[in-house]
Amino acid sequence: MSECRGRGGGSSSSEDAEDEGGGGGGPAGSDCLSPSPAPATASSAGRLRRGLRGASLMACRRPELLCGAVALGCALLLALKFTCSRAKDVIIPAKPPVNFFSPKSPVLDLFQGQLDYAEHVRRDSEVVLLFFYAPWCGQSIAARAEIEQAASRLSDQVLFVAINCWWNQGKCRKQKHFFYFPVIYLYHRSFGPIEYKGPMSAVYIEKFVRRVMKPLLYIPSQSELLDFLSNYEPGVLGYFEFSGSPQPPGYLTFFTSALHSLKKDYLGTVRFGVITNKHLAKLVSLVHSGSVYLHRHFNTSLVFPREVLNYTAENICKWALENRETLFRWLRPHGGKSLLLNNELKKGPALFLFIPFNPLAESHPLIDEITEVALEYNNCRGDQVVERLLQHLRRVDAPMLESLALEPPAHLPDPPLITASPCCNTVVLPQWHSFSRTHNVCELCVNQTAVGVKPSSVSMPQCSFFEMAAALDSFYLKEQTFYHVASDSIECSNFLTSYSPFSYYTACCRTISRGVAGFTDSELEAPTIAFSSLEKKCEVDAPSSVPHIEENRYLFPEVDVTSTNFTGLSCRTNKTLNIYLLDSNLFWLYAERLGAPSSTQVKEFAAIVDMKEESHYILDPKQALMKLTLESFIQNFSVLYSPLKRHLIGSDSAQFPSQHLITEVTTDTFWEVVLQKQDVLLLYYAPWCGFCPSLNHVFIQLARNLPMDTFTVARIDVSQNDLPWEFMVDRLPTVLFFPCNRKDLSVKYPEDVPITLPNLLRFILHHSDPAYSHQNVANSPTKECFQSEAVLQRGHISHLEREIQKLRAEISSLQRAQVQVESQLSSARRDEHRLRRQQRALEEQHSLLHTHSEQLQALYQQKTHELEELARKLQELADASENLLTENTWLKILVATMERKLEGRDRTESLAAETEAHSEQPEPSGAPRLPGSPPPANASATLASERSNENRTD
Repeated sequence: MSECRGRGGGSSSSEDAEDEGGGGGGPAGSDCLSPSPAPATASSAGRLRRGLRGASLMACRRPELLCGAVALGCALLLALKFTCSRAKDVIIPAKPPVNFFSPKSPVLDLFQGQLDYAEHVRRDSEVVLLFFYAPWCGQSIAARAEIEQAASRLSDQVLFVAINCWWNQGKCRKQKHFFYFPVIYLYHRSFGPIEYKGPMSAVYIEKFVRRVMKPLLYIPSQSELLDFLSNYEPGVLGYFEFSGSPQPPGYLTFFTSALHSLKKDYLGTVRFGVITNKHLAKLVSLVHSGSVYLHRHFNTSLVFPREVLNYTAENICKWALENRETLFRWLRPHGGKSLLLNNELKKGPALFLFIPFNPLAESHPLIDEITEVALEYNNCRGDQVVERLLQHLRRVDAPMLESLALEPPAHLPDPPLITASPCCNTVVLPQWHSFSRTHNVCELCVNQTAVGVKPSSVSMPQCSFFEMAAALDSFYLKEQTFYHVASDSIECSNFLTSYSPFSYYTACCRTISRGVAGFTDSELEAPTIAFSSLEKKCEVDAPSSVPHIEENRYLFPEVDVTSTNFTGLSCRTNKTLNIYLLDSNLFWLYAERLGAPSSTQVKEFAAIVDMKEESHYILDPKQALMKLTLESFIQNFSVLYSPLKRHLIGSDSAQFPSQHLITEVTTDTFWEVVLQKQDVLLLYYAPWCGFCPSLNHVFIQLARNLPMDTFTVARIDVSQNDLPWEFMVDRLPTVLFFPCNRKDLSVKYPEDVPITLPNLLRFILHHSDPAYSHQNVANSPTKECFQSEAVLQRGHISHLEREIQKLRAEISSLQRAQVQVESQLSSARRDEHRLRRQQRALEEQHSLLHTHSEQLQALYQQKTHELEELARKLQELADASENLLTENTWLKILVATMERKLEGRDRTESLAAETEAHSEQPEPSGAPRLPGSPPPANASATLASERSNENRTD
């Protein structure tokens, strides 16, 4: 400004012209340059520079405008500062953080986010738990009590530190960027962090901390070795000799690999153990110190390949996690949106077991029984090592374990006769059969010819699922042959098979009453005969709770079928189950949604979910969850004609009052409302159906016009209530009409007819028969009615027998086709294996060729580069040689020229000397030479030679 003001005081026109023309070499000349015109596509930076130059030029010309702009800018800045200062006064500063834990708590609370102090105390402790929380987070507040409870039990061994990672002035908030709270990190000396992602429960947290404290289990004896190997979790064993040194080579690496396993799998599904006795090590094929053994129940156990992989903690952990074998999985949903259950159900039918689990308990008898069931279910090859482990789980006194690879002892106690050939199965009789009035459960055995004997005293051959299914068909069709008067004893009868007149089946039937724990002989009952197939009222008995087949061991205690038929069942059925465990103390809500009672003392529940078949089955809640019931439950599901009944889930009927014009039907009230004495018009709807609410006024008017004592208008929400498959529909809304006395003749409202009040009345009047209904209701059943009913039933039975004969023929043809398909599949599998081997060989050749090609390409590039460099150097040499040749030529020409010039100069000098010599001599007395006369002849020759030399030189 001083420069502009000094130059503007008394500058001449010449100076102005000089400034406008860009003259001057100082700063003033550069600042006041006139901006040159810029193209239309100039950038914003260029426009800014031109604006600054224009402003600078204006400041040089009109300094008073610049002073005014500066003053206005200062005023605007003061106003802005004043306004912002007033706005800051309105904002309330954040309150300083306070203690999240009580001062008496064993948890060190760094409520100001002192992350540096936490790192300092962590380096001085062996095991540290860091609890990162946010004071406003509800989950952090809920986990506070659990952390304090775990700290009170482990405070003498573990340092618990809580850090407020939400205060904006703390170092934790500045250095850590968590997406959720709370976050728990564990450190074992310098190893960490190991993040804990399990349930925020004190027992689970304590269990995980103890696993981090002691990641290795010491195996001192054979009994503890069997405990380790029979556990449901995969086991990794390391053999180290501590006699030579306090820390043998590889031990620290194995210890670190256990910590790596906890870091990658917070559930801790892989257990690590240490063996120091060489005799115990030989039982698991470990000979050299530092060897690592991975135990697998059904596949071949592995030893860590030190010659292939480097012996590092990461490699051991990765090798164990990739090759582990799990019997069943623990599922722990976190409560938010997740695809955990969906992904597991996509793998196939799943058996969910809800059991109360205490991670800190020393023993888990129920889990041991479930482990035993899983081992038997998957033991397809009858592995002897698995049998040894099963004996250990059953706490059976077995011979000393010599080696896991040896054969079992030859002298084992003979099993009972019935267990060698388990061909009996329990048949649950439906209550609508006449025979079920006296007996409701029968023990059905295949190929029994003795009359009136119990199955336990008969030697039975092996049978298959197809034979048992055929026996079930024949038994249901010939049920009337077993009709007896009610008695208190077990009644056994024989009946012919449907395939051969020389083969018989035996059925021993009884009536039972159920108890909570099981059934005994003292609980047997014999109800009186009651016929209610034709009643005065038009109603059908609702399907009451009938015993499951899993109760056969309680019904017939003398027939104790062992696991021979159950062993390896997963390989003999197409409905192989995946077993999952859930802690009922944490996830009982999932069990209630599957059908478990909400109020129960023992939270134990089992359910099979088959997403492909859109159905699930539950173990009777009155049954105790144990090995026998689980085995029977799985067998019932795996059989070809499964007797398990699909569990139906419905809404609570108590929430719907019965005084409405339209009756709301649920799963529990469907049999009572729909299959009663009245005519019923049922509407299927769902809340998400947009067309369903538009029909409400039509059905309300219909209910007002029809008499309520003889007609019922009802509706059912199929999104909340399951029904048997025969009563389900495939579209919404759908209307079904169930006429009285003829419920099996239900009619569907036509889809192409609009649902209006006149159309509904015509539909009802067309399909109802008031006279027929009134006659059946008014008249009581007579003897002729019973006889006609019996004839009708015999006709139905004969028709069903013919249909079953056709189905059996189809099944036999399908079995033959299955054999052919299996042979084709086996050949296809062999071809596939051969093609895979060829593919692997071709891939190896391809990889070798690819490697060779890469090497050749690299060599080619290298040679090409060398040739290019050589060509460049040759070109430089050629250019230099050409330049030297040109210069040499010019030098030769110059030397020749100089030589000629020197020769000419010498000649000129010699001629000049001769001329002078002649001139000194007296002229002859001849005629005198005139001034304009030509020179002598020799002088002319000299001049001509000089000119020619000059021309040549040029």
